[in-house]
Amino acid sequence: MQLSIGNDHAGVEYKEAIEAYLKDKGHNITNHGTDTNESVDYPDFIHPVAEDVSSGKVDLGIIICGSGNGAAITANKHQKIRAALCWTKEIVALAREHNNANILSLPARYLSIPQALAMVETYITTDFEGGRHQGRIDKMPCM
Repeated sequence: MQLSIGNDHAGVEYKEAIEAYLKDKGHNITNHGTDTNESVDYPDFIHPVAEDVSSGKVDLGIIICGSGNGAAITANKHQKIRAALCWTKEIVALAREHNNANILSLPARYLSIPQALAMVETYITTDFEGGRHQGRIDKMPCM
């Protein structure tokens, strides 16, 4: 699977752990995140992930900032993006099954790295259920 990942300064350690975890499982990663703990503007690192996903360059995206909110809001400005801010594996599973979330937004300041890794595993192994959920997804875009 091809994934794109982006993060701000709050998510550097998470990005590194997630990237290593995914590469170990044989996935290809495009890294758009910062590698420094110095303060940066998260949209600069989130927009490229959303562009990768919306263009079909990658299968899924993962974005990380302190609360996960700013990253999710930024990504969701792009057409074809359904970024889900998640804080448990159960929410991740529902975001994939019911909403066909194509970007996972993680709140680095509210998760441990092991929790984040477990959520990423759920994200990449859970499929969209389709059916009645597809009609709802079709109604999401404004354009």
